[in-house]
Amino acid sequence: MGNTRATGTKVADAAVSDAKTPRTERGRRTLRKLLDAAAEEFGEKGFHEASVSSITRRAGVALGSFYTYFDSKDGLFRALVADMSEKVRTSARSALSDDMGALEIERAALTAFLRFAAEHKEIYRIIDEAEFVDPESYRMHYQTIAERIADRLHSGAAKGELREGLGELEAWAVMGMNVFVGLRYIVWGAAEMTPEQVAAGVNRLLAEGVLRR
Repeated sequence: MGNTRATGTKVADAAVSDAKTPRTERGRRTLRKLLDAAAEEFGEKGFHEASVSSITRRAGVALGSFYTYFDSKDGLFRALVADMSEKVRTSARSALSDDMGALEIERAALTAFLRFAAEHKEIYRIIDEAEFVDPESYRMHYQTIAERIADRLHSGAAKGELREGLGELEAWAVMGMNVFVGLRYIVWGAAEMTPEQVAAGVNRLLAEGVLRR
């Protein structure tokens, strides 16, 4: 799981590189307010219609204070994408325990992601916009998630629970399922299925495949 830890550090470092690191607790709280307000602003209006002045109003922060933390709206957006990636990582990691089996881990990680997405539906719009606003952030977001899934698949194979030969291709395929079932059932059709039900359905597909037996 060494790659997972390195990946998390990489994402956190990306956020720090686009935000001027606060030296005080008050500064860290202000930075958090700006990131949370930016998530709401970008999620509602999109990158191009969002404004720094509106973000600072939402955050209850003076406009001039914005530049204590960020050089530009672009820098804030990059930091926000990295921040959301890190939140996805920590929400999934907090749902896992060492005694879980390989498929149980995938189910728990997906359930945690879907719960996060239910509370932060703006993540889909923000990440999708990152493809055009900041392609490097967009690519890093998905690469780091795929690396974490690949780590889990390798670990499951090493324990004899999953078949050998699982790697990057399968990790991206699993991630694709996770992302789009979240879009369909959490963002578009929130009342149709719970995160637990969606994750159970995907887990059953992983376990049984699609061939008639």
